[in-house]
Order: sequence, then structure tokens, then C-alpha cells
Amino acid sequence: MESPRGLWSLWRGDCSRPRGQRTIVGTRLPGDGRRASIALVCQKFDDYRSGKMKFLLSVVACAVLAVSAQAQGTRPAQTFRTSAGPVKITPVFHAALEIEAGGKVIVVDPAKPADFTGLPQADLILITDIHGDHMDADLVKKESKAGTEIIAPPAVVKTITTASPMANGEKKTWSGWTIEAVPMYNLTRGPAAGQLFHDKGRGNGYILTYGGTRFYFSGDTEGIPEMKALKNIDVAFICMNLPYTMPPEEAAEAVKAFHPKVAIPYHYRGSDLTVFQKALAGSGVEVRLLEWYPKSS
Repeated sequence: MESPRGLWSLWRGDCSRPRGQRTIVGTRLPGDGRRASIALVCQKFDDYRSGKMKFLLSVVACAVLAVSAQAQGTRPAQTFRTSAGPVKITPVFHAALEIEAGGKVIVVDPAKPADFTGLPQADLILITDIHGDHMDADLVKKESKAGTEIIAPPAVVKTITTASPMANGEKKTWSGWTIEAVPMYNLTRGPAAGQLFHDKGRGNGYILTYGGTRFYFSGDTEGIPEMKALKNIDVAFICMNLPYTMPPEEAAEAVKAFHPKVAIPYHYRGSDLTVFQKALAGSGVEVRLLEWYPKSS
């Protein structure tokens, strides 16, 4: 393709016009003896301009894909086999995560500064509590699309009014999943004497079952009796951070009681995860330590 630089003075005025308004007059292309019309010269210009635009668009597209791939590549996604097909769980930040199975996407606790760049929007959003690291109306809106459903405790529905309320002890089915809301609360820890960070009955932990495999998401809680009494949990996501929930050793004691196949700490900022891991050594529970706090956060 010939660059238009040598031709610019000859046809820049004419080629800038819409195609139907261009004149057809003879001219000579620089560097050869061929006769051509302004229409032919302008066609060369159009081809050049179109090729340049396509090149720029391809560069932009590649840059977007590279950013998306980098964002996803740094997330330690876990895939679990079930009788209904694989379940992929991607840590995003703190308590925020994304679950993909059967062509559907569930997002749990989308709250800033969680960054879902490169991940699909939710078909279902689950929220555990009213605190800002779990409930974020702006990010809920951003991660929603037409038809997205939201399930949350009644205390959350007061703010996220598009959510359907679900209280401790309730169960429902959704697109091949069974969803159970279970208690999460403090026993002793609170901001002041006689107060608790998380009152009993206000927030939800969740047990999600897909293809016979049971996934437990603790929400913000201490090692409460209801957690220790859980049965047949395959994968447990367990919170730990003081002063709001519990220390790693208390979390490990609770996990020993209900004995999931896999235990994954989350919502753990500032905690020593090796304490949790060592406390469960030899217990038969597989501990997976994942990165929930990107270095830039």
C-alpha cells in the first residue's frame, strides 16, 4: 500500500469530501507513469486510512485482553469436580469471590476495593451482612446485568432494596443450586462491653450445594455451635481476623469439629495463616492458602 504523503497536496481537498461528491479528473501518480483519476487516488487513501484504523483498533483490543488476562492470571481460581460438572471459584478480594458452574455465575459479597475486571457479571449475587466490606450498593449494581437476582439477609434488604430476603434457617433452589442460609455471629467480641460486632440472626453464612458437593461460606463469625455442628461439608471458606471474627487457632478448632474435606481461609487480613495450617496438620482436612489481597491493594 502506498503512503498518501506524496499524494496529499494533489487530492487532500477532494478526498475529504463524501464519496458521492468527489470529482473525477486525471492526475499522475508520483513515481510511475500511470494515469489515474482522483477517484482511484482517493480509493488508495481510503484503503490506507481503513488499514490504519483497523491496526489501531487491534492494538486497543490486544491491550484490553492483556489487562484482563493479567487480572485473571493473578487470581488463584480453584476448580472442584461435582456430579453436575465442575465448579470454579475465583477469589477476588477479602470476602468477595465469584463462582462459575453450569453456565451461571454467582458473586458473593461484592464490595470495594474488590476488582472484578475480566470476570463475567453475576446471574446471582449473595450478600452476607450490612458491613461495608460485604455490602456495597454501587458494586452490586456494577456486577449486575438484566435478570440478575440478589439474595441477602433482611437487614441488608433495607439498603439493597432489589434483593430478596433470606433469613437464617431458610433454604431455596436456584438454577441447579441449593442455597441454605446459616447463622454467623459473635459470641463475645464487640466494639464495647455488652455489644457485639455481629448480632445473632442479622447476617447469613451460606451453604451452597451443586451436584452433591457442599460449599460453606462462613461470613463474619466466631466458632459458633452452629458451625461446629455442620455436616457433610466438602469445601469450607473460613473467616479469621481480629477483633471482628476469630483468630486462626479458634477457626482451626471449629474446622476440626465439622471436618470439611477442604478448608480455605478468607476474610483474613492481618492473620497468620500458618497458625491455622499447623493446627490442622494431621487432621485429614486439606488446607489451601490462597492470596485474597493483591499486592497493589
